[in-house]
Formats: sequence, C-alpha cells, structure tokens
Amino acid sequence: MSKKESSLDLDSRKSLANMLEALSYLVMRHLPSSCQEESRWVYNTFRVLEHSKQLDDADEFSLTKFSRPLDTHYRWDTMRRAQDRSVSKAARVGDKHQAGEKEDSSSLIHQIGRDNSINCLLRCSRSDYGSLAAVNRSFRSLIKSGELYRLRRQMGIVEHWVYFSCNCVEWDAFDPIRSRWLHLPKMSTDECFAFSDKESLAVGTELLVFGREITSHIIYKYSLLTNTWTSGMEMNVPRCLFGSASLGEIGILAGGCDPRGKVLSSAELYNSDTGTWKMLPDMHKARKMCSGVFMDGKFYVIGGTGPGNMKSLTCGEVYDMETRTWREIPNMFPAQNGGTGVTEAPSAAEAPPLLAVVNNELYAADHAAKEVRKYDKVRNSWSTVGSLPERAMSSNGWGIAFRGCGERIVVIGGPRASAGGTIELNSWVPSEGPPQWKLLARKPSGTFVYNCAVMGC
Repeated sequence: MSKKESSLDLDSRKSLANMLEALSYLVMRHLPSSCQEESRWVYNTFRVLEHSKQLDDADEFSLTKFSRPLDTHYRWDTMRRAQDRSVSKAARVGDKHQAGEKEDSSSLIHQIGRDNSINCLLRCSRSDYGSLAAVNRSFRSLIKSGELYRLRRQMGIVEHWVYFSCNCVEWDAFDPIRSRWLHLPKMSTDECFAFSDKESLAVGTELLVFGREITSHIIYKYSLLTNTWTSGMEMNVPRCLFGSASLGEIGILAGGCDPRGKVLSSAELYNSDTGTWKMLPDMHKARKMCSGVFMDGKFYVIGGTGPGNMKSLTCGEVYDMETRTWREIPNMFPAQNGGTGVTEAPSAAEAPPLLAVVNNELYAADHAAKEVRKYDKVRNSWSTVGSLPERAMSSNGWGIAFRGCGERIVVIGGPRASAGGTIELNSWVPSEGPPQWKLLARKPSGTFVYNCAVMGC
C-alpha cells in the first residue's frame, strides 16, 4: 500500500482509538488477548455498534466472522448468515427498551452522530464493509451508495485488490491485506463472448470487461457495491484490442480496432461516478494491441502495431488532461522481449507490452528474457533491474499478469500443466531494492491468466 493508504497506518489507528475510547460508556478497553494490532480497531468499532441500538427490527441479519478461511466465497448473501450474533442481539435488546419510539437511523452510530460514524467507517478496511452492511438498513444503504468510497478517495485512503480471470467467464479477486480470496458471481454471457478476445479495466468501484457477442461489441460491468454483473453500457466508438488505464473514478481507452477491423487513433474517457463516456482528441498514430498506464497524472499509450504494419511501434504517446493534448515520444519502447530494436513478431503472436507503474515509476516485463526493466523518464531509456518469478510462465507474453498494486508490483501466473495447475501471486516492492519476489498466495486453478485489473478504492 502507498503512504496515502492511511486506513491501516498507525496515526489513523491512534486517531480512531482515541475517538472511540473517549466514549467510555461505549467501548470496552480490555480486548481479547488473541486480537492482533490490525484487528483491534475494527473490534472497537463494533463494540460501539453493539451499544448503538440502531438495528432495525425488520432487518433479520447477523454478521459475518471477521476471520475467514483462505478460499471462502466472500459474498454479500453469505455474510448475512452465520456469525457473531451478540451484536444483533444486543441491538435488539436496546430496541425493546425503545418500543414505540422511532430513532434517528440516519445517525448510524446514534451516540456519536452521522459525521463521526462515517469518519470511523472510512478508516475501517474495505474488507469489513460487507459485514458492516449487514448491521442494519442504514449501514447497508450507506455502503451500497458508494459514498464511503468517494470520501475515501478524497482523503487519499486507498486499498488495492487484484481481480483476474483464469476462466473465460469467471473472475477471482485477492485482498493482499487480509490474504483472502474472493470469488465473483459468474458472468451470464453467450459462447461468442466467452471465447472472444477481452479487455478489462477497473474504474472506481467497477470492473469493466469488454468483449464481443454475436452481433456487436458489449461491455459487462461488475459493481463492488452490489456484487452483481450488468450489461448494456456502450462506448461512443466500440472497440477491442485497445490500451487502457484508470485513475480514481476515470478511465481512458485509446486505439484498438473498430467492429470492421479498422485500426483507431481515437480515444475516450469513462467516468464511473456519472456513468458517462466522452471523446478525447485523437492520438498522433493509430495503433492496436497497445498498453496504457497513468504516470504523473498523465495517460500514456505504449507499443502496439499500426494499420497494415506487423512490426511493433517503438513510439509512445502521452495525453495531458489539463491541456487536452497528445505528445508523441519517439523510441519510448524500442527494446522488448530479448530484442534490441523493433519487434518483428506479428501482432497476433505477441502480447501487448506488460507494464506497471508504482510511485510514478514505469516498469516493464520482458517475458522472453524473464527480466524486469525500469524506464528513465529523463533519458527516455530502459535498464534491467532484476528477474521475473521463475514459475510465472507465459506464451509470447500471453497468460501472465504484470500490474502495479499500490506500492508493489504483482505478477500472477503459474507453471504450465496439462491438467489443473496452480496459480501464484508474487509481489515485489520496488522501493526496497532489486526484485525479491514474495509469494503472496497460491491456489489450485488454471494457470493461464486471460485478464487482470487492479481496483484501488
């Protein structure tokens, strides 16, 4: 996590603890000896909830346990079933004493008011929001509204989760903070979409998956707020094989091919808060099979191939959102995958560049040499900084994920297997020195990663 990811830092914990401990009539000072430092503040918050008497009689829920086994399905409906009934029981006892009296449910934690309640919730891990939504109708409405995530974004509180697909229409997510796997609902698509080329992008609290059905291009949207998939969203210019990246609530898509196969120079911006698409000025060069990243608040498009050209483009382009202009960067990506010049591989065989940005520094994975390279923005050059994880295999760059995730780079992949296999998540924190890959998690799975996106909210 970055320094801005203050939801779990010491100062925020102390601040939250002081606020809660000041309410001596609400908070028990003695915690179970088994509680660890990271979970202490969530425990204190829920001691306040236990005495808040805010559970609506109509809401027949119970809370999910905070500690869950590694491969459980973390779903909203599951969370409402089994857990710590003491919170709901205590709240119901309070409600009995208030029979016939309607409390102000908008205050959330009644004794400290709505503003202080939200201030507490902002500093809870987003891993706990599902459990919080099960407390009562007011909490559920607040969390599903997306207001907490918008406020977290304004305060610079960000937690990054990794979403990836090793199956055509199934997605998994991994929470690096709790080392927990999550399984998303299965997408309901036709066979054409399931087996078509797909791109993915996480924007705000949404995961967008772009593909093609029998008659047209289509976008499926997963909402973190409702844990559901929907379809029907349309771009101004339907496209595939484009470069994309997101920054908070906005995402930019550039290049790609239209439904007739024409290589595009157009680009457009998506705002997840408003659900709207807006055309941007065209790039200097049309390109497909390219990659996009945000760095220093600007959007970069790198690599790809042009119309009728099987060689990879060596130039990059950068879009400045303040001036609304593109600038071409000659020879920004001239060497990749073991070569010293322009890549000769045809676009159908070579994957788009594997790129990741951490702390506004750009890194690339050379899958052929199994190396990690770093970009020098001043000299417009690349240097090798270390190796990729040994067990993360690919086929011409396909089947492996290389992404920036907060302060770390994650690589998702696994050794090839004729049947079954194991997917592995490895991470490296560039600020700590040359690549020393740490295995975050592994699970039985297909080892070919079709799509991957990182959601920070």
